[in-house]
Amino acid sequence: MNGPPITATTATDRLLVIDSEPTNVQMLARLMDNLGFEVIPALNAAEALRLLAANPPDLILLEPLLPGMDGFELCERIQENPIWAEIPIVFLSSADDKNLIVRALENGGVDYVTKPFHKPELISRVRTQLMLKTAREHAKRLAQDKDELLSMISHHLQNHLAGIQMTSQLLLEQVRRSGDSDSRGMLENIRNSSGQMRAFVRAFLANAAADGDLCLRLETVNLTEVAQRTVRRYTDVANAKQINLHLNESDAAALARADCAALEQILENLISNAIKYSPPKSAVTLAVAQAGEQAECQVRDQGPGFTAQDKARMFGRYARLSARPTGGEPSTGLGLSIAKKLTEALHGELICESAPGAGATFILRLPSPVEVP
Repeated sequence: MNGPPITATTATDRLLVIDSEPTNVQMLARLMDNLGFEVIPALNAAEALRLLAANPPDLILLEPLLPGMDGFELCERIQENPIWAEIPIVFLSSADDKNLIVRALENGGVDYVTKPFHKPELISRVRTQLMLKTAREHAKRLAQDKDELLSMISHHLQNHLAGIQMTSQLLLEQVRRSGDSDSRGMLENIRNSSGQMRAFVRAFLANAAADGDLCLRLETVNLTEVAQRTVRRYTDVANAKQINLHLNESDAAALARADCAALEQILENLISNAIKYSPPKSAVTLAVAQAGEQAECQVRDQGPGFTAQDKARMFGRYARLSARPTGGEPSTGLGLSIAKKLTEALHGELICESAPGAGATFILRLPSPVEVP
């Protein structure tokens, strides 16, 4: 019983066929033309590169044993170009050599079909690769749409929440002067709730950014200076809870290879967490030092510490741990997850040393400038 006819994925699917034997190109062209594909022939790598530059195809059928630049090198050249890198490449060869097959796949090919090939099999594989390419492009567009939608919603949401928070603060100051205790309690609830929502939106966006493709600019960064700036930003927050926030500087210039903005985000998350979970009249201490071929920053607190179960899941998204904020601060469960993702993107290490009732020490280690090529 015959199956359904195999046709092109879309009316505009274009196949670039690269083979040094004109008869092979003509045979493939007739086969694919009959199925509604547009076939572009090329007899060598130079001609193929010219055609690619003029109008990239949807899929490439490539003979590996070309004269001059062979198919493997051509495949690498195609993969190196960001405009062409997503084009699927199917190798077609009469050489049924396992080493050639492995080499073809390692160099960027998505499939390998030996000659003489079974026509329905070749057509099915071509169709499958085109469908996969379409699915990848669709998923990429969906991800872009999601990011744009999240950005738009969060922008408007943050603006409205900021307005609510500011208005409630102004009204709260008026009510405090009038002595209206009932209104004061309600306004404090509005102010605190809007502040918690703003904190969640910021953490959610930071997590989404860390999940995506991070555009990091790695350079030599003075970890001590970054720690100093971050401590200054959080001094008022610590003072409000009667927490002594202090920086110990073992080395004036603890140098790391990092992205400055990502590094500041990591330290902000670690310091804000330490303040959030520390009791009043305790201390949060940062220690920065050059540790061999790494720059190291330790953030120590005198909070409740973490259980073994906490430590096993603390870097997961939306993790809920046994410790609770000591001043009613909001907790999204995203701060440590973001810090961990950014640390890994910087080729660093983030670990926690803690025991219940003994506080916690988060240790951030980043490669020195000479260690990362």
